[in-house]
Amino acid sequence: MKKNGIRMSTLLICSILAIVLIVLAAAVLLFSQTYQQQLIQTARTNSLRTVTQVSSTVNDYLAEIKTVMRMLGREMTDSEEERAEFFDVFLRIRPDVVAVSTYASDGSLSHCYSDLGPPTGIEADGINLSLDTDRLRSESMGYVSAPHVVTFFQDKYPWVITVVQRMKDESAERWIALDISCSNIATYISDSGIGRRGYCFLMDTNGNIVYHPQQQLIYSDLKTEDTAFISSLEDGSYVEGNVIYTVRTLSNGQWRLVGVSYLQEFLTESLRQLGSILLLLAGLVLLATLIVSAVLSASISRPLRELEHSMEQFEEDADHFSYDPPQQGVREVRRLSASFQDLVLKLQQLMKTVRKEEINLRKTELRALQAQINPHFLYNTLDSISWMCEQGKNAEAVEMVNALARLFRISISRGHELIPIRSELMHAESYLEIQAYRYKNQFTWSIDADENCLDYLCHKITLQPIIENAIYHGINGLVDDGEIRVSVREDGEDILFTVRDNGSGMTDEQIAAIMQKEHSDRAGIGIKNVNDRLTIYFGPAYGIQIESEPDQGTSVFIRMPKVKEEADYEKK
Repeated sequence: MKKNGIRMSTLLICSILAIVLIVLAAAVLLFSQTYQQQLIQTARTNSLRTVTQVSSTVNDYLAEIKTVMRMLGREMTDSEEERAEFFDVFLRIRPDVVAVSTYASDGSLSHCYSDLGPPTGIEADGINLSLDTDRLRSESMGYVSAPHVVTFFQDKYPWVITVVQRMKDESAERWIALDISCSNIATYISDSGIGRRGYCFLMDTNGNIVYHPQQQLIYSDLKTEDTAFISSLEDGSYVEGNVIYTVRTLSNGQWRLVGVSYLQEFLTESLRQLGSILLLLAGLVLLATLIVSAVLSASISRPLRELEHSMEQFEEDADHFSYDPPQQGVREVRRLSASFQDLVLKLQQLMKTVRKEEINLRKTELRALQAQINPHFLYNTLDSISWMCEQGKNAEAVEMVNALARLFRISISRGHELIPIRSELMHAESYLEIQAYRYKNQFTWSIDADENCLDYLCHKITLQPIIENAIYHGINGLVDDGEIRVSVREDGEDILFTVRDNGSGMTDEQIAAIMQKEHSDRAGIGIKNVNDRLTIYFGPAYGIQIESEPDQGTSVFIRMPKVKEEADYEKK
């Protein structure tokens, strides 16, 4: 019986796919981590490059302003008329300069030159955001202010950064202040985005924001910058969570340019592209794996399936099976096929040997069974003759002895196991004559045989035990006359013998007991003996079948094949 299971080809393909998937997953994971680290390093490098470029631009601009400041300091020594003429030209060619102012040592405004018009005076609260006298005391050579609004021009409020520098001349100590529009620096910084969301901003060394492209959001508290944390960082690039901070100190030593970019922005697009590439590669790898698996399956599992099919054929018909092992394929499979071929040849030879031994054993068993019948029958017959002699029925005893002689002559049959049905019927008739003498007037008998059946062969001494059983266990003891009818008919390719009696009958349990009794049991020994002989000689499809009901009589059906020559079965 076939059992459901996993095919080797399926197991092979699944195993290869599992190994490939595990290796592929490990490779993808390792590559993704390495690639992600490389992307982070690339993002830091790009951010650092951008901040460096912007800081370089701002440094150049501040260096240029310093050069301008030195030039302006020299121009302040000229006459008032010359200075006015110079600054008129200077302010036209430098639109980024909002105003140039000079202050006395006490911080009072001395001169102010601007295209916005003459100043209206210092702010109403007395504070001049373009000049911080407190810082002048600590930074005596000058400083750069934070972005602020100049308010001493009529209806104009420019957003500026003031560069203050100490100016010396022969008469007194003075200060020159250059108010520079924030728009130039804002342009340098705002145009230097790092990615779609990244940006740069300026802060001083104390963490105060000098310029931020999102200044309004910060003033409105809609956005914050962790300037305290950034102030603690040295110049360089740092990854903090999802943010890359790149810090660069400008040449003036007072400002620091900070670049802010977001890792997710760099990683998402790159990883999406990487994912597409990896999916494509994974698909190609899996396709290649399936092709390789199919090739391996064809070279390994297919020959094994063919070998399995050959084994099934051998199980179905071992006698006529012929196997030709494959000459190509995997070496192990070829060796296994060659071993199976050797096994087939050895088993077929062994089967022939066993079959010969079975034939000899069958003949021995048949002779043993025959030997069991003869003493039993002889005992019963001699018992009947002895009874007749005791009753003084010598003539009948003589007839009975003659019938017994005919019966044994037919039984011997010159050593043949199969005899013509005609002879078997004569044997049964002799037996019925013998038993009729003993049970005179207790039963009648008849034999009805189809003429077409008489020349076929049957196993000898088949009917006599059945008739004996019908007399001893069916008719014997009946009040009414008994009747035994023997018939022989063709039934397709078989011969069907029927022995019917009108005796006491049997139950199903009694029938089963008779068919299963051992040879040592005296009752019913003939029926089981006959059935065993027929089954051994002709096969399990032939033998005895009993139909009976209590008080309704018994019918015994004996089925044999049509046999014309004993040699047909002697050679099997």
